[in-house]
Parts: sequence; structure tokens; C-alpha cells
Amino acid sequence: MRRKAFGAVAVAVAAALTGLAGPASAETPAEILQAGAQAGVSAGYPGVIGLVRNGESTQYIHAGYGNLTARTPADPKAQFRIGSDTKAFTAAVLLLLEAEGELSLDDPIARWLPGAVNANGNDGTKITVRQLLHQTSGLPEYAGDPRFLNSYVANTNPRQAWPPQTLVDIATSHPSLGTSFHYSNTNYVLAGMVIKAVTGNEPAAEIQRRVFEPLGLRNTSFPTADPGLSGNYLNGYYISFGAFYNDVTVSNVQAFGTAGAIVSTEDDLATFERALLSGKLLPPQQQAELKTTVPADDAGNRYGLGIGLSPTACGLAWNHSGGVLGYYNLWLTSDDGSKQVLVAANENHLAGAATRGQTTLGNAALKAYCAS
Repeated sequence: MRRKAFGAVAVAVAAALTGLAGPASAETPAEILQAGAQAGVSAGYPGVIGLVRNGESTQYIHAGYGNLTARTPADPKAQFRIGSDTKAFTAAVLLLLEAEGELSLDDPIARWLPGAVNANGNDGTKITVRQLLHQTSGLPEYAGDPRFLNSYVANTNPRQAWPPQTLVDIATSHPSLGTSFHYSNTNYVLAGMVIKAVTGNEPAAEIQRRVFEPLGLRNTSFPTADPGLSGNYLNGYYISFGAFYNDVTVSNVQAFGTAGAIVSTEDDLATFERALLSGKLLPPQQQAELKTTVPADDAGNRYGLGIGLSPTACGLAWNHSGGVLGYYNLWLTSDDGSKQVLVAANENHLAGAATRGQTTLGNAALKAYCAS
């Protein structure tokens, strides 16, 4: 079976979510999400955690185990790998740099990374920073290439070096995909390379200084070398042969970098999303750019800068999901950031299509969101 080494993207989540709110229910949003968490565990997840936030009211849910060996209950305050939710953090830093006059999102990436993209119709002189963030650059996905994927999934060397340019070179060994929407981690690896070229600092340091610290995200980190987790965290698992749960908590963080390496909690992720969507983090011009979207499919789903926008039975909802080895999560947030639903699970075996567990959590998250 073909596998993809990235979580179901915002668009895939949106496709699963659209129109699934269903009739009104007497259950509270938290009760709906709790039932979804239990169903997710029944579908094979070791554990599921989540939260429902409306204004200043927050309710937490959990089911199953955070550590199968120790039989430790899944803790909704625990850290986990957020995967592609990292992309919104990367986009936010580039928008902040634009606000300071350090770059323009309409700069061709060759201005900052000369020669980095120049093969098989992939031309850095014709691709802008904005196109990277909108996923309209035409750059192929490195994560599906066997030269990367086989090593990452095997997880036999979590400390293997994956320099960003190496990942870009793997991607550009394939032909350009054109200028329509194509979700590709390559775009956000390059976005991180632009951050470093503009500031002279590692992207992790810039994200720490410009996002983590101002928003008080004390339980969020951007690991750049250490493949392990510490403190209070969910262990991550990979199901093989439909029955064996392999512990992959220790896994390669260089594999995705600014496309998917951040570790966070549901609380911190909700705080970031609220600040991002409400305008607390970005100046007005950049806020407008963040929410300017491009078509992502034929079902009405759209993509902004590191965030997705989807039609639902209760109106439009901003959303994204993240998936790396051992972890899967998704979030939904209203336009003003006041209404939020987040859910995360500690198993991901990188199936090419949404698993039953992912669909179960997506349905529950949307029903909880629309019941808020």
C-alpha cells in the first residue's frame, strides 16, 4: 500500500468534515467530542485527547491511554507532535517579517535562495514566497519519494540528518506540478529556508522569539535535533499488520522541520490559533493576507497561508490537521477565534487515505464545533 509521510492535510480533513454536522443534539459539545474520542479508541487509537473552547470556557476530553505499556490514561494536557499544524507558525513568521519590511511575500524565492530550486521545470525565479505558503508553487512532494519515505517510516535512525536542501533536491528531481493548488511539504521546508536567509537565524529560533514567547506558549517547542520527548507527553504508536503497536515516540524531527516538527499541547495550540485568527498576532495588512485563500478542490475547500477554510453545515470554519509518525490531530476555529474544537490521537501509520479513526475524529470534531 502506498503511504504518505504527512498527515491528512487541511483539505482532506475538510472533505471529510463538509456537511457532516447533522441534526441538532441535546448533547453538549464536550459530550459529543468525548463520544468521538471513545469511538476513536474503539477504531484503534491507543488514546485520544481534545478540548472545546467557547469564549473563556474550556472543557477537556480524553479516552484510552497515553502510554500503552504503563497503561497511563491519555492526559489532555500532554504534549504531542503537531505535524503540519507547524505550517501556520512558519507562515506567521514570514508575515511578521513582511510587516517589518524585511521581505515581500511576492519576492521570488530565488532572491533569497539563488539556485535552490532549478530543475525539471521547478524554477525559483518564477515561484514567490506567497506561492509557497499558498501551496501553489507546483513543487512536488519529497515525502512520498522512496529515498525519504522508506527511511522515515522504518524509523531505524531517528537522528538521521535531513538538511532542508536535500529534501528540496529530492522534490525537484520530479517535474513541476504547475500553478494550481498542490499540497506539498516542500513548500514549507523552503519557507523555513527563506526565514533563515532573511534573518540569519535558524527558523526554530525565529518562531520561538516571534510566536512562542509573545503568546506564552510554555509547553510548545521546535526540536531541531533531539528525536525524543520529555516531561508530560503522549507516546506515539504505529500499527503494523493491523495488530502490532510499535512505539515510535522517538522519531526524526529533521524530516519535516518548518513543515511539521513542532511539539505542543491542545491548550497552547488553541491559544496560538485564537491569536492568529483573531488578529492578536499579526498587523491588519498581514492578517488580511493570512486569510486570503485559493481554491483547494472542487468541494468549496480553500487554503490560506498555512490554514484551511472549509464550508460546513454551520458556516465556514478555519481548520488544519497534522500527522507525523505516531501522531494525528486536527483543529477547527471560528473566524474570530472565539469558538474552537481540537482533537489529537497517538497513532499514525501514514495510510495513503484517511483511516476509520481519522474519519471518526473528524466527524466528532465537526459535530462538536457546530453544537457550540
